[in-house]
This record gives sequence, structure tokens and C-alpha cells, in this order.
Amino acid sequence: MADHGQGQAFQDGQYVVFELGDETYGVDIADVREIITMQKVTRVPRAPEFVEGVINLRGKIIPVIDLRLRFGLPAAEATRSTRVVVVEMEEKSIGLVVDAVSEVLQVEGSCIEPPSPVISGVDTAYLAGIANLEDRLVIILDLSKVLSAGEKEELAAASLESEAV
Repeated sequence: MADHGQGQAFQDGQYVVFELGDETYGVDIADVREIITMQKVTRVPRAPEFVEGVINLRGKIIPVIDLRLRFGLPAAEATRSTRVVVVEMEEKSIGLVVDAVSEVLQVEGSCIEPPSPVISGVDTAYLAGIANLEDRLVIILDLSKVLSAGEKEELAAASLESEAV
């Protein structure tokens, strides 16, 4: 996703919209590989707290992150609506556990504003912008910033460890 500095215009685009707690989030559809129902997750020793573990998706081991825990929200039991959004993050597939996926939404770039430093809750470092739509706000995530460089290394090591087992 492009770097959205102050005053830089956002592009029109399609976003996969999902729910997490009481908020609505979106990720650029170009970053989404697929959306699957919750799978049996294999726990990985010494993984960061927000890492659920790994899943085997058609023979490929994919780390799975609980976005609720990543964003400091309370954990929730999986429901029939829980989904794993498989995204590409720096050429690696990662599963993001979300409460529910609601739709694919076409958003005009003019409706997206940079995140305000006063937003509480989710750390604004993860946000690309806020889509101000007629009936709601959609928080647009910057997937490249959801994990720090160190966390990405930990995830890669955890995936390699689980593949070796």
C-alpha cells in the first residue's frame, strides 16, 4: 500500500470489510488471498501472545494472528461468523482472525482521511486512514505496519519451527 503522508491523496479502491469488536475495518482487496472459515490451529511454542499458531492451508504452513489480541482488545471465542482472512504481508501469507467478514466495498479515495492522532483504541501506527462513508466509518489498515520487524522475524521462525516438526 502506498505511503500516505499528510496531504497525499488516497486512491479509489476495493476493500475487504470485517468486524473486530465494535469497530469496522478494511484491508485493500489486492492484499487478500482468500477468506476461510476458522481452522484447527496448531499452537507454536515461544510465539508472541497474539499468534494463535499455524494452520495447514493446502499443504502450506501459514501463521495465524488474532487481530483482537494484536490490537489489545479482549479475546473472544470463535463463532460461526469467525473468519481467517489470508493476506500477503511482504510476500508471506499470514492468516488474520477476525470476528466476521461483512463485504467487499468500493471506496472513493476522496472519502478516506488520514488517521487522527486523537483516535483511541487501536494504535494509529497500524492505520492507513479512515473511510468516512454515509452510514459509518471504516478503519483502513496498513498491513505493512500491523507487525513490527522483530515480530515478523519471530513469526517466520515460528513457522519454520512448526514445519520442521
